[in-house]
Amino acid sequence: MERFQEKSSFVFSLIDKYYDAFPKAKTILLQHSFLVAKKALSMSLNNKKICVDEQFVFEAAMLHDIGIFLTKAPDLGCNGEFSYICHGFLGADLLRQEGLERHALVCERHTGVGLSIEDIKRQQLPVPQRDMRPISIEEQLICFADKFFSKTNPTKEKSFEEVKLSLARFGEYTQVRLNDWNVLFNS
Repeated sequence: MERFQEKSSFVFSLIDKYYDAFPKAKTILLQHSFLVAKKALSMSLNNKKICVDEQFVFEAAMLHDIGIFLTKAPDLGCNGEFSYICHGFLGADLLRQEGLERHALVCERHTGVGLSIEDIKRQQLPVPQRDMRPISIEEQLICFADKFFSKTNPTKEKSFEEVKLSLARFGEYTQVRLNDWNVLFNS
């Protein structure tokens, strides 16, 4: 992890820029993001079937939740005005303003196993009506790694079965996607 951190000072500068006024949220964000980055990098390093940009995976995993401070999540130290589900596209907007389009796509596409336009309409979600499903291998890897860690119990890594159970209410597509990712990233 240290070799990736050394080349990523801009990541920590951005987190400082947006989170210095929110110390509780910053602590939770950093702890969660480090665990997601570590999990994603571990899966990529242990899997010879996939080829990823590991530096980018570290950076994007550290920034994937940068939008949480704009949401109503008092347990996380976030007192914004938006619903928590909005944190992905809000974080993407921030990163686009910073000139980080590729990183922004990870933010936008990591919610659940990704959100299709049909999902957004059917559930009447308060997010832009655009396809927000992970496409690149890095986007998929970070999205999958993120499912193993909760911000409310940040130090406990969920088992794959716990991940599947926690997302069961979202239907068959979600379960199929999780199974596909598990085969891809853990074999």
